Amino acid sequence: MASEKNHSSYISGRESRRITRFNRRVTRKLEKERDDANKDVSKYTTTMKDPKNVVEFDNVCTYFFTDVGVVKAVDGVSYDVPVGKTVGVVGESGCGKSVTSLSLMQLLQRPSGQTVGEEIRFNLGDGTAYNIVNTPNSIMEKIRGNRISMIFQEPMTALNPVFRIGQQVDEVTQLHHPEMSKEDVKARTLEMLELVGIANKEGVYDMYPHELSGGMRQRICIAIALACSPSLIIADEPTTALDVTIQAQILDLLQNLKDKLNSSIMLITHDLGVVAGMADYVVVMYAGRVVEKGTTEDIFHHPAHPYTIGLMKSKPVVGKKVEELYNIPGNVPNPVEMPNYCYFRDRCEMQCERCRGDYPPEIRISDTHIVTCYRYMDQGEIVGYPKSVDVEAL
Repeated sequence: MASEKNHSSYISGRESRRITRFNRRVTRKLEKERDDANKDVSKYTTTMKDPKNVVEFDNVCTYFFTDVGVVKAVDGVSYDVPVGKTVGVVGESGCGKSVTSLSLMQLLQRPSGQTVGEEIRFNLGDGTAYNIVNTPNSIMEKIRGNRISMIFQEPMTALNPVFRIGQQVDEVTQLHHPEMSKEDVKARTLEMLELVGIANKEGVYDMYPHELSGGMRQRICIAIALACSPSLIIADEPTTALDVTIQAQILDLLQNLKDKLNSSIMLITHDLGVVAGMADYVVVMYAGRVVEKGTTEDIFHHPAHPYTIGLMKSKPVVGKKVEELYNIPGNVPNPVEMPNYCYFRDRCEMQCERCRGDYPPEIRISDTHIVTCYRYMDQGEIVGYPKSVDVEAL
C-alpha cells in the first residue's frame, strides 16, 4: 500500500469521491447554463471580427471532467480559418487538434466533455454568426453536414457496415433537403461518387463498405462530407492508413473540390509534407495550446518556436543521409496537472531566463507570424495571452 501511495497516479478513495462530486456539480451547472442559453437567440448569435473568416476560434477551452481530474485538452486556443483557404493544424498526438474540431462540430461526449471558455464564431454569410459554444442542438443539426462537414479520421470504421453506400450518402442530402425526391437524391449521390473519382458509381452505390478498399472508403467519406457543398470541410487526418499513391490522389481531390465549391479546409494531420503541399496557413499546437501560427512560408522557412524547430528537424530530408532522425527530448506534461510556466520549457534546448516566469504571451513577429515564446519579447508586439478557465470557480 505504501508503494501505491508514493506512486504519482495514486488517488485515495476520499479524493476519488471528491472529484466525482465536483465533476457532477460542474457538469450539471454547465448543462443548465447551456439549456438556458438555448432559449435566448441573443446568447448564441454574434458577429465575426473579420467577415473574411469562415470560423474564428477565440480563446477556446475544452475540458474533460474525468475520474482522475480535469483534463485541459484545449486550453486557450485562438486562430482563424479564412474563406476559401486551407489551414493546416499540426502537432503530436494528444495536443488537442481533433478536440478543437469536435468542439466546432459539437460532437464532444457530454456531459464529461465541455467547451467552457469564450467563443467559436461561425460565419453565416449574411453579416451574422453563431457562437457554436452555445448554439442549440436543433440548429447544430442543420449546420452539421450542411454548412460544416467532417471527414473523420479512420475510413475503415467511419462507415456503417450494415447499410449500403448509396443509403449512407443519400441520408445527408435527404436530411438537409427534404424537398428533394428520391430520384433527385440518388442522382445527387451518383454525381458525388463521380466527383470523388469513383468510375463504377452505379455498382458502388449498391455495395456495402466491406466490399471496398481503404482508398475507396475514404472517397466515400469525402462524398458524404461534400454532398451539401459545405462552406467548411474539416479533414481529420484524411490520408491515415492509405498508401502513398492513394494519399496523393485524395489530397489532389480535396484541393480540386475545395476550389470548385469555394470552400475552406481545416486540415488536421501529423504529416508536415501534406501541410507544406496543401495549406495556406499553418497552426502548430502543443499540449492543448497554439505555440505558433502563420503562413506556410512563415512556418516552414522561418520557424520560430523551439517546438516547431524540433518538428522540422525531426522530419527526413530527401537526399540527406543521417544515422538517426532527431528526436525531441522529454515528455509532454501531465494534462491533469499542467505547469504555470511554458509547457515546452522542460523539453526546450533554447530556454532563457524569462522562461522561468509565467506562461508566455502571444507575440507578433511579422504581419502574419505569431509565436508564443519569451525569446521574441524584444522583437515583436504582444497580441494576447492564452487563458485557462478556473474550473474551481465554475
